[in-house]
Amino acid sequence: MDTITLVNRVHDDAGRKIMAQGKEVVLPANTTVFRQGDACGNFLYVLEGSVKVYTRAENGREIVLYRVHSGQSCTLTTACLFSHNRYPAEGTTETEVKALVIPIKLFDEGLQHSIDFRNMVFDTYSQRLAEVITLVEELSFGRIDVRLAKRLCKAGADNLITATHQELATELGSAREVISRQLKEFENRGWVRLARGKVEILDRKPLEQLLSQAD
Repeated sequence: MDTITLVNRVHDDAGRKIMAQGKEVVLPANTTVFRQGDACGNFLYVLEGSVKVYTRAENGREIVLYRVHSGQSCTLTTACLFSHNRYPAEGTTETEVKALVIPIKLFDEGLQHSIDFRNMVFDTYSQRLAEVITLVEELSFGRIDVRLAKRLCKAGADNLITATHQELATELGSAREVISRQLKEFENRGWVRLARGKVEILDRKPLEQLLSQAD
């Protein structure tokens, strides 16, 4: 997505004026976008790339809350702009990211004077909030074998997940030891093959059956 495509989502004059004043920025991979406790001064809309938003417990364990991809904005950023509170989590680019940055003053003007801009902000906000609620439910009530199977089933055509056990644990909000133990069980059943930093899917069917049994 480019800035022109994004601007074209807003049709009223007030909204298009706000969008046109936004600044396009490019951030390298592994760049910290915001830290816990930072003040929020800009609305960020990702045009290309991926931003990981995560929180860190007192014991140092990380939990991925969600990812912001092309055509999406950050729920926490929007919430902080609404409430004028500081960030309760952290955001880091996973790839090179191109984003449109709209300062808080323009953001507030857009909400007040543009129905299209306001609808775009709230539509994205509600969608991402629903994802966070789903994550909380999974962390509270979901079985780790089912959640891990769900993550593995997202492998592409190459049937390969490129991630360490620690990275999978962070994403699923679990401990590395728990994920390693569950992956080993899947390997013993012949469903996956484990390698350093990789998990190869050998048989998707039992993983998908595990998901259906949990519904």
